[in-house]
Amino acid sequence: MLFFIDTANLDHIREAAELGILDGVTTNPSLMAKEGISGEKNILKHYRTICDIVGEGRDVSAEVISTDFKGIVSEGKKLAEIHPNIVVKVPMIKEGVKAISNFTEIGIRTNCTLVFSAGQAILAAKAGATYLSPFIGRIDDTNWDGMALIKEINKIYTIQGYETAILAASIRSPLHIVQAAKAGADVVTCPLNAIMGLFQHPLTDIGLEKFLADYRKANG
Repeated sequence: MLFFIDTANLDHIREAAELGILDGVTTNPSLMAKEGISGEKNILKHYRTICDIVGEGRDVSAEVISTDFKGIVSEGKKLAEIHPNIVVKVPMIKEGVKAISNFTEIGIRTNCTLVFSAGQAILAAKAGATYLSPFIGRIDDTNWDGMALIKEINKIYTIQGYETAILAASIRSPLHIVQAAKAGADVVTCPLNAIMGLFQHPLTDIGLEKFLADYRKANG
């Protein structure tokens, strides 16, 4: 399973990259605004900086703002020109699916976002989306099981032979990451604190302290 970091914070991206386990980045207008990035010129520049940090061959999802077909296609082409790493992030709406089909025909990779059902997942795969982003945490917020959706989509994609990668999004915790891996997600995208939480276990801390204490005792 690939690890993407879901942020526009350059320090967090650098820290994740330095761990040696980062495979890509996802971001969106909300995350850009959180970092004080506004204006088309600054946003495009920020995307390029992110691509430079992660290096070649690591996908960076850049989201369109438009919701009409022509607008999505125009904006998506502009985003795709920024860097070869860019994957155009398109919402799961009728005009979005049409745009994804168009992007597929002209060789632009896409990430279909805001997915909440298996039916939507089928449409995205039929349109040729590179990635599909079911929002696990938001589904859980409605008292439904987000991981059950990952399992359902994985089963459908396996039976039908769809090549769209399942990218588990709206990850809230380290446990979500483990559950997504068990459910068959191809990719998980999450904030840095969720990734760092995977390191934590009390027995690791206790064991390390004992090793160090024994070393100090034996070596004065």
